[in-house]
Amino acid sequence: MARAELRSTTGVAVLTATILASTIGFLDASVVGVAIPAIGSDFRAGVAELQWVVTGYLVTVAALLLVAGGLSDRYGRRRVLVVGLLITLVTSVLCALANSVGLLIAARVLQGAGGALTVPSSLALLNATLRPEDRARGIGLWAGLATLGMAIGPYAGGWLVDNASWQWLFLLNLPLIVAALLVLRRVPESVDLQHDGHLDVVGAILTAVGFGGIIYALTEGSANGWSRTPVVLAGVIGLLSVIVLFPLESRRRAPVIRLRLFQSRQFDAINVSTFLFYAALGGAGYILYLQLELQLGYSATAAGAALIPATIVFLLISPLSGALVARFGPRWPMAIGTALVGIAFLYLTALGPDSTYLTGLLPGNLLQGIGLGIAVTPLTAAVLAAVNDADLGEASAINNTVARIGGVAAIALLPALAGGAGMSLSETISASYRPAMIATALLSFAAAGVAAIFVSRAATVGTPRIAPPPPHGCIADCLTRTLESSR
Repeated sequence: MARAELRSTTGVAVLTATILASTIGFLDASVVGVAIPAIGSDFRAGVAELQWVVTGYLVTVAALLLVAGGLSDRYGRRRVLVVGLLITLVTSVLCALANSVGLLIAARVLQGAGGALTVPSSLALLNATLRPEDRARGIGLWAGLATLGMAIGPYAGGWLVDNASWQWLFLLNLPLIVAALLVLRRVPESVDLQHDGHLDVVGAILTAVGFGGIIYALTEGSANGWSRTPVVLAGVIGLLSVIVLFPLESRRRAPVIRLRLFQSRQFDAINVSTFLFYAALGGAGYILYLQLELQLGYSATAAGAALIPATIVFLLISPLSGALVARFGPRWPMAIGTALVGIAFLYLTALGPDSTYLTGLLPGNLLQGIGLGIAVTPLTAAVLAAVNDADLGEASAINNTVARIGGVAAIALLPALAGGAGMSLSETISASYRPAMIATALLSFAAAGVAAIFVSRAATVGTPRIAPPPPHGCIADCLTRTLESSR
């Protein structure tokens, strides 16, 4: 397939489709947080059920993300992207039409399958379609516009919750899906001709069952008690699936996870730091929205707008972080950035009903954006530097999955910090907000410590100029492939 120039019709089309697909993925993953109080009120749902409205999507994406890249390579990136968008379209409508919290959770789980197919295939398609000399610029444009979408999404979602209903939140992405499908008609198919055609189905099933079972046990046990039979059974099945997965993967021809990557101490340290850091980000992001709405009386619109400054600061600082990595290596920017986020979370522990926006929320939010801007680029660069060129895509996918699982696990354990089970959502937030924010700060400090001790100080080659947006992953996979092809 002939590579396209960025300014050509095909180049503009693939860039537009990629931006739309990534924005859709962010909306589905994140903006539902502003609607949780409204959903809970309408369905009289418990804490664990409301958590599953958020984490059901994230668990499915994390479980299927590793195998999604193989599907797009084998069957065609454009084709898999279209399938992912169609699944997202149908399941978004199902979410909006759900008349019980159980149906909403089921629709969100299915929606995660669309998300898992959409993001990696869209970024692989962008990389495969553009000519090598245009890829870095295309990715830079994508990253900047995707980050702007992160800033606008929560505000738009909150406005819909306040002025229409929470159901409309799930229809927010429909115009974007339709636009992406129309634009993709101008993008040629892209297939990896070197792909051997083998897919690790057993590994994919064990991954899904393992992650799903463990997260179910954490969520239900934290909210409703750890001794219940479904909790114990799900936890045991999940752990056994993960235990069986590792020896099985070592014998597979095309495994979901290449275990030899974990022979690198650098790679292991980066993923431990990633898990801790994104657990902090996921837990803090979830509880901050709820604290603003349930304890401080913010509307959904105001809550969505209140956290925008961190994203804007992140967007401004991220390009500068690449220069720091090129000069000092990834260790200290990672450590300093994650530590700053921890300090921001400590500051936000004092946020309460008597706090003002200018003194109670804004300083911590701005400091969080600074820390993210400093930390995320070196984290991505360190992942790329820790493995051989042939393993770049796999390493990026593993790191992305680790980040998502960290965020989901933190949200699942939130009720345990309240000190009891069976509380309402408002009671849980009231009791758990301060200990939860302290816990997220400690997780950030732990991530900083791992980075400072174990991550190499050596400067990396090909440091990305623009980092991926923080909680919403998968730009790293495209950056990975771009760096690989440029060597």
